[in-house]
Amino acid sequence: MTTSLGPTLETARLILRPPLQADLDAWAAFQADAENVKFVGGATPRSATWRGMASVAGSWALQGFGMFSVIEKESGRWIGRLGPWQPAEWPGTEVGWGLVREVQGKGYATEGASAAMDWAIDHLGWTDIIHCIDPDNVASQKVAERLGSRNRGPGRMPPPFQDAPIDLWGQTAAEWKARRR
Repeated sequence: MTTSLGPTLETARLILRPPLQADLDAWAAFQADAENVKFVGGATPRSATWRGMASVAGSWALQGFGMFSVIEKESGRWIGRLGPWQPAEWPGTEVGWGLVREVQGKGYATEGASAAMDWAIDHLGWTDIIHCIDPDNVASQKVAERLGSRNRGPGRMPPPFQDAPIDLWGQTAAEWKARRR
């Protein structure tokens, strides 16, 4: 299935689709929870969340890809955002993730990121995928390791986050495909 912005991907437990206006309440609750977003810029008010969500939708319109809204099949609720991301001056072609605390530890990030990586390689032609991870974000480092990515060392984000510490984890498309076989 395809929305006006992009495709809908399904995994065993998740639906990944471009964001919809109906996602705003759940997305705003996610962004307001300082623990959820401590490694990606911190908590934001609803108005800033709307602008961020519009930025993701704009990425779909301008680039043909962007973060997916993650919907838990069993409950039908919005539980996060993940997927391909590369704003201007970004350090590479990224597949990133962020899920609400209540579902962390269930393997959803790995499951969704795997589907997003397959799609980015197969449909976008990406030859390399990175994950920008704060050096203190052990949970995301573990997801990256489960995906087969390795820490490539320090990276640099574009302004206004240029001073935030970041490690670039990643792998080539060839490495990903070999691992998936």
